[in-house]
Amino acid sequence: MATFHLQIVTPDCKKYDAQAERVIVRTVNGDVCILSRHIDYVAPLGIGEARVTDAEGNVRRAACAGGMISVSNNVVRVVATTFEWEDEIDLERAKAAHDAAEQRLRQMKRDDAKYSITEAKLKRALNRIMIKG
Repeated sequence: MATFHLQIVTPDCKKYDAQAERVIVRTVNGDVCILSRHIDYVAPLGIGEARVTDAEGNVRRAACAGGMISVSNNVVRVVATTFEWEDEIDLERAKAAHDAAEQRLRQMKRDDAKYSITEAKLKRALNRIMIKG
């Protein structure tokens, strides 16, 4: 299968910089699959699973949240707020974050200024649990 150059970075580090057959990420409007020779494209990322199929056909899963994806001249860049490969996820930490966020949400009202932040923390924790679990 044809490949393209894929770069995945976060504010902390480079997560991937090599040829790939496909990348699937969650945008704010739903999942998108990028293959070689994809039309130029830019979209904001949501919270969800990312899948990278490398040039040898190996598939890796990750928890991805926030940022942007761009495609230009057969180069794909994922600039994510957070991007954790499945083997990097600490399941116990994710479960603790889930439980803490869920408990805080129960004590808050929807019009509380921190409600949406806490809700996003819950979604990120659920995403990590889904990927790892």
